Amino acid sequence: MIRFAVQSKGRLNEESLKLLKDSGIDVDDTKRKFIGKASDFPLELLYLRDDDIPGVVAGGSADIGIVGFNEIAESGADVNVVRRLGFGKCRLSLAIPKNADYNGLEWFEGRSIATSYPSILRRFLQGKGISSSVREIRGSVEIAPAAGIADSIFDIVSSGGTLVSNGLKEVESVLESEAVLICRKDLPEDLKPVLDSILFRFDAVQESRGKKNVLMNIPTGRLSEAMSLLPSMRSPTVMPLAIEGWSSIHTVVDDSTLWETVERLKRIGAEGILILNVDKVID
Repeated sequence: MIRFAVQSKGRLNEESLKLLKDSGIDVDDTKRKFIGKASDFPLELLYLRDDDIPGVVAGGSADIGIVGFNEIAESGADVNVVRRLGFGKCRLSLAIPKNADYNGLEWFEGRSIATSYPSILRRFLQGKGISSSVREIRGSVEIAPAAGIADSIFDIVSSGGTLVSNGLKEVESVLESEAVLICRKDLPEDLKPVLDSILFRFDAVQESRGKKNVLMNIPTGRLSEAMSLLPSMRSPTVMPLAIEGWSSIHTVVDDSTLWETVERLKRIGAEGILILNVDKVID
């Protein structure tokens, strides 16, 4: 049984549980429980605070976990980062009152900065040769300047909307972060096949995201043009139709280029274009 730590609540909780579910691992996600067990996989889930996860995994009380990379950087926990998971993307940034004149990092010299990430901030300031007063607070960091607690803040930024609503502006991005899968460095040998199975499933789910399965009919004489327009995992599948002079093409297209590709295919005679969601992609 592998012990898997996830955030008990907050921005990574839902997406972590969705990734497990999409991977065929059905876990009791009752938030009131500290521990949940998978019904069809040798996995036990621990619901923890995000800033506790790195230390719990490093200490061996959990074997693996999903947490923001920013928490690894802040804690300095001795764990292996096994996969970047592509969700929960954000950045740790410095922000100041919106009406302040900003002339570069020297603005922070001698000023105070409120943050929940003092270790990352101190390393950054030291590396830049800036002397500031770092004031550690937990929660509602963005209100610190208005409340007179600090001159500026260093905090997580996603869309930037929270900064704007609190009369702040982002001036320096310090660390890019996203959800990562971490593993204890002394993972027992008997658990490594379980981790490999989890990684296999996660990779299949991640590879399918942002992709569509596209099927279409096209005049056989336009096949070479269609093939030049279509990406594929290896090569599009081409099959003759019962009607002479027509063929069917099956391929996988990225969402980002889907409509542009479909419009071009229509212009060269493609018909009966069917677009389907891709559930899993296994290489």
